[in-house]
Amino acid sequence: EMFLNVLSVFSVHPSGDFDTVQSPSTPIKELDDRACRSGGSKSRGRGRKNNPSPPPDSDLERVFVWDLDETIIVFHSLLTGSYAQKYGKDPPMAVTLGLRMEEMIFNLADTHLFFNDLEECDQVHIDDVSSDDNGQDLSTYSFATDGFHAAATSANLCLATGVRGGVDWMRKLAFRYRRVKELYSTYKNNVGGLLGPAKRDAWLQLRAEVEALTDSWLTHALKSLSIISSRSNCVNVLVTTTQLIPALAKVLLYSLGSVFPIENIYSATKIGKESCFERIMQRFGRKVVYVVIGDGVEEEQAAKKHNMPFWRISSHSDLLALHQALEFEYL
Repeated sequence: EMFLNVLSVFSVHPSGDFDTVQSPSTPIKELDDRACRSGGSKSRGRGRKNNPSPPPDSDLERVFVWDLDETIIVFHSLLTGSYAQKYGKDPPMAVTLGLRMEEMIFNLADTHLFFNDLEECDQVHIDDVSSDDNGQDLSTYSFATDGFHAAATSANLCLATGVRGGVDWMRKLAFRYRRVKELYSTYKNNVGGLLGPAKRDAWLQLRAEVEALTDSWLTHALKSLSIISSRSNCVNVLVTTTQLIPALAKVLLYSLGSVFPIENIYSATKIGKESCFERIMQRFGRKVVYVVIGDGVEEEQAAKKHNMPFWRISSHSDLLALHQALEFEYL
């Protein structure tokens, strides 16, 4: 029965589009033979002279493109009270938990990830300004006194006008993104070490309360994410409408750092999800199969436009069905 459920999900969830990739009864192995026998070299990012993100593996077969809010984590719907309403939970408690989490996210972003400096200088991807980095040693560098923030605010250098600062200022911007990347790599499995003892305890407590209120939503999502990241031929990519720096703070605080390498995280704030999907396709090539997992219209339409199967997450049962499909290797 479980097995049949998994099969029926294929036809129901991707609004019929799954057939373009495989019919529900076709084992994924057959799909592998069709789509993944690629001896040729993959497209290697954007050919930047100083792009430290590794090129995709040549044995890569499937790229799972995830949305973050209301797909992997319950966050926005806590703040609005809609989660409490939908699942019969206590609305004031849900909102309070959401607010506490929001405070923790922005606190981490401001304190450790330069969000005060970078909020107006948002990037789509961690390496987008890496070509302006001269690679100098930052171990004794003083971010607090390098004059970056004053220059940024006085000239509104990063606003939508597209005006950029001088070479010196761009280098300081690149230094910040490099340090963020280092911090992420260091603490991706141990955000408590970054927060320090007192905040770590508050974080663990809050995480436990959110998991209890949301009936272990995150735990269910992590099961699927972990299966994918344990496979040598699959990869998890995150595309979120959250700005990049707060998105990284969310990923760290929700313990998602082990399933999303920082170079697989894209912020759609400035360019929209469809453009992010195009960048991802450029990076990983056309020979891999893309599967989009999300709750919103934007990612569904972007998936449809690129003929990518879409797996809708609108309840716990969708997460459980996804986990089953991955466990039985139908996905």
